[in-house]
Amino acid sequence: MKHTLDKKTNLFIVLSGIFLTNALIAELVGTKIFSLEKTFGFNPAQLQLFGDWVLDFNLTAGVVLWPVVFVTTDIINEYFGKEGVKKISYLTVAFISFAFVVINIVTWLEPAQFWLDINNKTATGEDFDMNFAFNKVFLQGAAIIVGSLVAFLVGQLLDVFVFHKLRKVTGSKYLWLRATGSTLVSQLVDSFVVLFIAFYLLAPESSQWSVAQVGSVGVINYIYKFIIALALTPLLYIAHYLIDNYLGKDKSEQLMEEAAESSSSFF
Repeated sequence: MKHTLDKKTNLFIVLSGIFLTNALIAELVGTKIFSLEKTFGFNPAQLQLFGDWVLDFNLTAGVVLWPVVFVTTDIINEYFGKEGVKKISYLTVAFISFAFVVINIVTWLEPAQFWLDINNKTATGEDFDMNFAFNKVFLQGAAIIVGSLVAFLVGQLLDVFVFHKLRKVTGSKYLWLRATGSTLVSQLVDSFVVLFIAFYLLAPESSQWSVAQVGSVGVINYIYKFIIALALTPLLYIAHYLIDNYLGKDKSEQLMEEAAESSSSFF
């Protein structure tokens, strides 16, 4: 007898796939730091915050993809409630941790000599160590990994909590308010937790940031996330429209009501 997945299950699989894929890639590309101003042809911002720290919008490349995770979190929240978000968040932490373990194991493997030889020059003829470059790109410090994963999980759980607190007030109306509001609150915490753990709490004394530096960089990161969260609000309505068409209006409303009822108590 042939069994087929229902539309609700298919929807959760697709949303979970989008969530997990973007979160994992964001973690992997996070070692690259880019200049937001220069990318768009502007001069560095040179903002002075908390004393002598003058900062520009130099951001991890992961911020390109994290907004997709934020939006997907809110959609899963809307249709599957706190249990749906908690389930995929815990799985994502486990899969990202597994990915970093595999990456560390791979970097211990002795490189083949022919691979080093055919990649030993840059395009301009300068000497190039392919194995060193590979390790430099993919390896991240344990403090950064721990800080990132703790901040991610705390942010996700806080997002769930705020989202459904707002839904009690708004009912099924004002999707933009509960979705954007929960993201702004959760990312405010996320922006500082990751920096505090990675560069202050667990950092060696020789490279430990001051509290002022943590605060300054955290503010810069949050300003970016704040703007992006507002800019992506229309995507929530587009996603809502597509899902409603896929499930059917009655099924869609039923799922949202079930999600709201199941999330009436956070724990």
